[in-house]
Amino acid sequence: MSRMNAKHPGFLLTEMLVATAVMGLILTGLALAMNGFAKFNRYQLVRQRCIAAALAQLDSITATGKSIPQEDFQRLWPNLATSVSSSPGAGQWEGLTLVEVTATAKSFRKEVQVRLNRYGPGDSTLKDDSKTNPIAKED
Repeated sequence: MSRMNAKHPGFLLTEMLVATAVMGLILTGLALAMNGFAKFNRYQLVRQRCIAAALAQLDSITATGKSIPQEDFQRLWPNLATSVSSSPGAGQWEGLTLVEVTATAKSFRKEVQVRLNRYGPGDSTLKDDSKTNPIAKED
């Protein structure tokens, strides 16, 4: 009789299967969350690179009157494009030139576009013929 009442320590097969299924669900949810975080971080990194490139173009135009040469720009910011436009200031900004730089890049399937502008001296017209740096293809 005592043999029938004795409990056998250990796991049953069903307990192991349920524990494995729960662990699988937890790991799948964690992997999906990490993928979302990776995409968001990549987007923020590309956005910061666009801001840095646009600011550098504005600083170069303000300081020298011409944009950064294309070969230097592509070396510093590959897979990024900028376009530069200028227009005369109006109203209280008359006598100054408004320079607008738009930086564009891709982050996964989203396009990141940053537009910055600055007023500069009126005689500083853009001396560079190439106002656009094309996007290089991503590998």
